[in-house]
Amino acid sequence: MQTPLLTIENLDAGYTTKRGNRVVVGGVNATLCSGEVVALVGCNGAGKSTLLRTLAAFQKPLAGKVCYSAGEIGTLSAVEIAREASVVLTDVQNHSLTVRELVALGRTPHTNMFGNLRAKDKAVVETAMSTMGVTEFADRVVATLSDGEKQKCMIAKALAQETPVMLFDEPTAFLDFRSKVALFKLFGRLAADTGKAILVSTHDVELAVQLADRLWIISSGAMHEGSVEELSQRGVLEEFINDSNLRYNSKDKKIEIL
Repeated sequence: MQTPLLTIENLDAGYTTKRGNRVVVGGVNATLCSGEVVALVGCNGAGKSTLLRTLAAFQKPLAGKVCYSAGEIGTLSAVEIAREASVVLTDVQNHSLTVRELVALGRTPHTNMFGNLRAKDKAVVETAMSTMGVTEFADRVVATLSDGEKQKCMIAKALAQETPVMLFDEPTAFLDFRSKVALFKLFGRLAADTGKAILVSTHDVELAVQLADRLWIISSGAMHEGSVEELSQRGVLEEFINDSNLRYNSKDKKIEIL
């Protein structure tokens, strides 16, 4: 039985300006459960990153609630949130570190005030690097890697954090097609084997349709969620995809070029 690990209630995500609040995505109600991969899709500027940053507590909700298993994010400390959710954004930080040092930062919420790594922590770091196939880069400086390699290292860091919820903003952006498919399948295995809840923001809609358990679609300032079949039956998926150049084929779960 799936367990809710992240619950969103009547959430307005956006920014506070001198003229007042600017809601980018409003009235969001959704649940992220254990053992599932959910793809967050939407056009450029739709608010995917804004929503992810709000869920990660990098910016405050304008209204509504975001609740993890440990409680509402407004009541949790930074360390408590870091034990609930790991986050990989599009920008890669800490270029001057080696890959092993970067991945080891994922253990920060679990170490003492001095950041000392125990044998268990070191083992988790090695496993995370192995899972993402970056062990061969372990002693290289992050700045010397390609964009795709850096992205894999950041995902390894998130794995090393060992959180029940994982939030990814465009993790496939710098990967070739084969690597994109492999990463989505890896997410599926992780969710199934470990019970993690994984939310992936992506522009790779066709991969999301074929490989994600559910979709969150942001369109016109609102979010629609459900399985591919449910969203197609409601006409949401077709409305999001179909135009003069593209058509969603619900029978084969494919996007066709006209």
